[in-house]
Amino acid sequence: MRKKTRLIHGGITSDEHTGAVSVPVYQVSTYKQDGVGQHKGYEYSRTGNPTRFALEELIKELEGGCAGFAFGSGMAAITAVMMTFKQGDHVIFTDDVYGGTYRFVSKVINRFGIESSFVDTSETANIEAAITDKTKAVYVETPTNPLLKITDMKKVAELAKSRGLTFIVDNTFSTPYWQNPLEAGADIVIHSATKYLGGHSDVVAGLVVVNSEKTAEDVHFVMNSTGGVLGPQDSWLLMRGIKTLGVRMEEIESNTKSFVEFLETLSEVTTIYYPGLKNHKGRQVHETQAGGYGGMISFDVGSGERAGQVLRNVKYFTLAESLGAVESLISVPAMMTHASIPAQRRAELGITDGLIRVSIGLEDIEDLKEDFLQALRK
Repeated sequence: MRKKTRLIHGGITSDEHTGAVSVPVYQVSTYKQDGVGQHKGYEYSRTGNPTRFALEELIKELEGGCAGFAFGSGMAAITAVMMTFKQGDHVIFTDDVYGGTYRFVSKVINRFGIESSFVDTSETANIEAAITDKTKAVYVETPTNPLLKITDMKKVAELAKSRGLTFIVDNTFSTPYWQNPLEAGADIVIHSATKYLGGHSDVVAGLVVVNSEKTAEDVHFVMNSTGGVLGPQDSWLLMRGIKTLGVRMEEIESNTKSFVEFLETLSEVTTIYYPGLKNHKGRQVHETQAGGYGGMISFDVGSGERAGQVLRNVKYFTLAESLGAVESLISVPAMMTHASIPAQRRAELGITDGLIRVSIGLEDIEDLKEDFLQALRK
């Protein structure tokens, strides 16, 4: 199947008992057993639920893995993956990582003795230099949030394999429609499915796909033990959103390219971060491992004061956390998604007070351009 067809016909697509063309919402906590341990595949919904399983089968097929898992949020998914490691283990992370991931790694999981380092993974040599005898994994975002840095997944996969490390990729920005990290050699793929996969700002969810039965056993053990699972109603909403992922991502791609061309004409915009720009570092690498550039743009308007002016005056861009929705969203990472990162660290990374991040949606692109311009020059 080609990708658009797989989005609709992948996984479990109907109910064999009734012929329903949409998987039912199994709003149930427990299941009747014919005898002790004699059940029909389900015993308790923390361990497994038919609606959630249909979603897990779908994302498994979309990413080309051996097993999928659905969690109550993207952070719950990241937490479960990190809890497969143990005290004394060391994990290398992309330096320009989502603020919530940074907060979890630097202030929560470190309490349990799991150590971390943050390096610019767009240069594979930086990863190699950070490896110690305790290192067990490399965790990257590509493109990153919010500076859209690109990591060469094949090179990192080769390095990780040669050192016996687990290679983890957060694929939230590109989605499996544009990019499949397992095909590039990754061992685990993570999604904040709240974003593009859901696509409608109506569900919070996280997904994990793994490439081996052993890793699947490890993740499921943590999932079942800690219980951060996705409920059946949200699982159903997420499957519904995924069906339109292809058409949404293609239209968003078109809108985003047009908006970037518009930004390039504005004197107030000093720097633009977007993988589709000819001068964007890593563009050529991105083009070898992804089919599109995505709908995320970050750009600097020179100061926090000017950024605040834009945010106060836009009408069609919604000031909000998150991204990947049908409506265009706008934020200032330094004060919102990355506020948990210390100011000095943000400055080192280039996350300035004047940096604006937009997630382009499905509105008429000319309306978005006019709206942004009036807010910028009000």
